[in-house]
Amino acid sequence: MPLTANDVERFEASRPRLEAIAYRLLGSTGEAEDAVQETFLRWQAVDVDRIEVPEAWLTKVLTNLCLNQLTSARARRETYVGQWLPEPLLGGDPMLGPADTVEQRESVSYAVLTLMERLSPSERAVYVLRAAFDYPHREIAEILDITEAASQQIFHRAKKHVADGKTRTEIDKAATRRIVEEFLAAATSGRTESLVRLLTENAIAIGDGGGKVPARVKPFEGAVAVAKFIWGLLKPGEAKRAIVGGTPEIYAWTANGDPAVIAVVDGRVVGVMCLEVTAEGIAALRNQVNPDKLERATAHWATADHGEPLFNAF
Repeated sequence: MPLTANDVERFEASRPRLEAIAYRLLGSTGEAEDAVQETFLRWQAVDVDRIEVPEAWLTKVLTNLCLNQLTSARARRETYVGQWLPEPLLGGDPMLGPADTVEQRESVSYAVLTLMERLSPSERAVYVLRAAFDYPHREIAEILDITEAASQQIFHRAKKHVADGKTRTEIDKAATRRIVEEFLAAATSGRTESLVRLLTENAIAIGDGGGKVPARVKPFEGAVAVAKFIWGLLKPGEAKRAIVGGTPEIYAWTANGDPAVIAVVDGRVVGVMCLEVTAEGIAALRNQVNPDKLERATAHWATADHGEPLFNAF
């Protein structure tokens, strides 16, 4: 039976929530959109009138599609060139989903999305549905075909894994730009000790070039090593300009709720560096430069009121 206009409207009303769930599960906007579209095709193929709770049915179908995708994604990431990082979402992107609670904001932060790579697919699904979307364990159990007790146990285990590696501090919007500006001022001062003071002693820097843009395979570890890397990264050089296609304009922004440095060349986002800020200082710099993972950021940037750049790099 073909879908009525009302059936399509009901699905479209759920699309933003479904995309936000899929993005948290998969760490990729393209894969999230594909999973949601496949969910629509399955919605189109069933007798919608027989579905008692459409939201629950759609969430169940989407989640299980994502679980299958996660299994194959893990195999692909074993052959990924260099470090793998999630695709960043710039501030204001609707796929970031709900951000009313601390748990919801944390669940989409770059640090937690990276930490969730350590979880099994089922742990990741339970964590996302419970922490980010506040699904009761009874509904999660129905979605994943497990018992309510199992859902509670899996959530407890997943939450502990995430908490063990999490050091992020909540940053208000007013402080975000100041943090990025202070970081960039230190990074371009020519004195690495200025930047070292902003970093935690065991700070790390991770880059994802996906084999498309040069990025170190192993993370930089320790405040001094990270400071030297950042200073070298922003130091002018013709080879760097050739790699990104020009001289990047540098902006202070947010990505996944974190303070971020955005590098833009001729309207194209060529780099998103998320800063993981803690009470002790900046604990991690995660730099996404793989152009395949910056297409949505570029599209969103074109519609954002981003003002003037702080400066031009390289």
